[in-house]
Amino acid sequence: MDEAAPQKGTVTQRAIEEIKAMIAEGRLEPGQRLPTERDLAARLGISRSSMREAIRALTVLGVLEARHGSGIYVTALEAGDLLETFGVVADLSRGPRLVELLEVRRILESTATALAAARISDSRLAAVEKHLTAMNATDDPEEILAHDLAFHREIAAAAGNETMAAILEGLSSRTFRARVWRGYQEEGAFARTRREHAAIHRALVARDPEAARAAAASHVGEVEEWLRGQLGP
Repeated sequence: MDEAAPQKGTVTQRAIEEIKAMIAEGRLEPGQRLPTERDLAARLGISRSSMREAIRALTVLGVLEARHGSGIYVTALEAGDLLETFGVVADLSRGPRLVELLEVRRILESTATALAAARISDSRLAAVEKHLTAMNATDDPEEILAHDLAFHREIAAAAGNETMAAILEGLSSRTFRARVWRGYQEEGAFARTRREHAAIHRALVARDPEAARAAAASHVGEVEEWLRGQLGP
């Protein structure tokens, strides 16, 4: 007699998928309280410990949140919360994998910058200019890093796509950016990257999406080339 095939996935994974299905199908709405751990476990025919693990995993992913004394709730399911753990990938990636992430960032950031050129408000444009001015006023890598992050964050927000902005936030590893700025300082490359930021700003001021796309792609492309040079052949 043939042996029965092993059940795919673990009990905890099955519980995770069931809770996700309840949310996707509208049986649980954002902000709604979950049934008790006991009720959910009984409904799925699994142990409370397996259900507890599933809830813990979905809490880490930003899908659920525990409210002290009240229970477990579905979060607002905002893109930024759901994609927050994506940043861990960027922080921990090294070598060729980091180059791959930069390639993804180049594609998304150039698109976001093009959208921003068409949609940016005067107040947000002023904020971009403020961070550009601050970057140009110092040679301190930490200060430059802070304003560099803020510069790109304002542009991503101006694109008007929260999911894209959240992904870019995850790809914008502070750890890696700090390494790049330190490397630029050692190589005397601050002037070049300041020109790149200025080109992005000019395209935004001109409300020119294609110029903005090209400037952003060139900027991230330079970082890619720098990293490839660090990695060697």
